[in-house]
Amino acid sequence: MGDVAAGLLTGLSLIVAIGAQNAFVLRQGLRRSHVGLVVAVCAVSDLVLILAGVTGIGVVVDRAPWAVEVVRWLGVAFLTVYGVGSLLRARRPQVLAVGEGAVESRRGVLARAVALTWLNPHVYLDTVLLLGSIAGTHGDPGRWWFAVGAGVASILWFAGLGYGARLAAPRLASPRAWQVLDVLIGLVMLAIAVRLALG
Repeated sequence: MGDVAAGLLTGLSLIVAIGAQNAFVLRQGLRRSHVGLVVAVCAVSDLVLILAGVTGIGVVVDRAPWAVEVVRWLGVAFLTVYGVGSLLRARRPQVLAVGEGAVESRRGVLARAVALTWLNPHVYLDTVLLLGSIAGTHGDPGRWWFAVGAGVASILWFAGLGYGARLAAPRLASPRAWQVLDVLIGLVMLAIAVRLALG
């Protein structure tokens, strides 16, 4: 159980941060738009990356820095476009009401969830390399129990963020609140893009 607890705490410490992916999950949860799909994509992607790290793929990524560079610049481009889009959305707050507004296509939401997850270089550094390295220190079968703990942390976090967002809905029922939220999300996305670009 110690390995599971270590994985759970390590996983939460890495995932609980205001980032592009978390901001997107929060926004979808507040809009009540394809929440299950977004939570599933983020959680399943994390599980795949955790398993990749525990099985040693982190070593491969570490030996191919060009791959991380490609992902880094794709991430910069995507986050910039998404951040600017969020700021532009904030100029029309009247269409942003909790659980309402423009209907989003399932395919569009899926594409954004996948991009925000897989085009984020920090996901590979944190989940694959860092978690994989820490898991390795737990030996066999400890590393697999560590992976279970990290996986549970990921599922709990994304489910809590996506479905728990509706508890904050009453406070975000006004167009002004959505305007502020979209501005904050846009600035977070652009700040992450700048940080990635600067290495």
